[in-house]
Amino acid sequence: MSTNRLPIKEFLLRSQNKLILDVRSPGEYNHAQIPGAVNLPLFDDEERKIVGTAYKQQSRELAIKIGLDLFGPKMRKIVEEVELLSSKQFAVNNSESHQQPTANPVFILCWRGGMRSAAIAWLLSLYGFTVFVLAGGYKAYRNHILQTLGLPYSLNVVGGYTGSGKTEVLHELKNKGACVIDLEGLAAHKGSAFGSLGMPSQPTQEMFENLLGLELSKQNGEPIWIEDESQRIGLVNIPGPFWKTVRNAPICFIDLPFEERLDHITAEYGAFNKEDLASAIQRISKRLGGLETKNAFQYLEENNLKECFRILLKYYDKHYLKGLHNRKALPTLLTTFACEKVSPRNADLLIKHSIA
Repeated sequence: MSTNRLPIKEFLLRSQNKLILDVRSPGEYNHAQIPGAVNLPLFDDEERKIVGTAYKQQSRELAIKIGLDLFGPKMRKIVEEVELLSSKQFAVNNSESHQQPTANPVFILCWRGGMRSAAIAWLLSLYGFTVFVLAGGYKAYRNHILQTLGLPYSLNVVGGYTGSGKTEVLHELKNKGACVIDLEGLAAHKGSAFGSLGMPSQPTQEMFENLLGLELSKQNGEPIWIEDESQRIGLVNIPGPFWKTVRNAPICFIDLPFEERLDHITAEYGAFNKEDLASAIQRISKRLGGLETKNAFQYLEENNLKECFRILLKYYDKHYLKGLHNRKALPTLLTTFACEKVSPRNADLLIKHSIA
């Protein structure tokens, strides 16, 4: 029977490609978690409330007794579920799937690394698993993430007006071996009023920070390429300490003709239904102005998508230009690359510049 408590950095290092069990309640887990961790709740949300209330209002001893009453009937199911999860995890990483599930280490965390993780660790250790518990629990992980977000990073920012194909360029940079973090991909949003179209639900702010912190921790010291964004991406915000680093990073501005960009966004967003496009226009109607909003809606109703997006693109160009010039050190940060077509191959110009 083997259980060990690990500090956060060692826990994250040793748990890579291993089974991580988050034994907090579903509500806690769904709000935010260590990316890749599997929820194996000791208590559901209501049970956690009952135990917590007993702890606060009566005594620790009573809370433990209530917890044991709830835990006892679940023991066998928990063991069997971990056996299944362990076998699946091992099969992903190895060809020798016949190995006993208990031969694979299990990594466990709760909120503070206290009674919940201790209970599950005791059960799995008793059954034969080698178990590692995160000292300090998820709270220690969050502190680690906040520290990670505040570290200095060398960044290169891919800039350009809406419709410049910045995301495509970013992906091409990654294909060519550059260090890349896709902020819009992590946020599940493309940044504008139309940014949620075709995207999954956004993560919570805390989960977005966890995902960003994970990506930052993977970098090897090379400059990181990111796309130029507003601090707010849909419903989430780029965390303040990292945002300060972004705003002081050099910008590689992809300069493309207006009509080329217009064709690109018309093709990209024109496939969505009118109702979704109309809702997006409505969200920016106050900033767009009454006349332009009316004209945009009229063109949309007439299926004249190009003229509809022409109005919107002019608005976003002004909005982006304002944000660009808000950078205090802009003259020394900005390098412009004149391009003719929206293309992932524009990444080649950025690479040549970065190694020159």
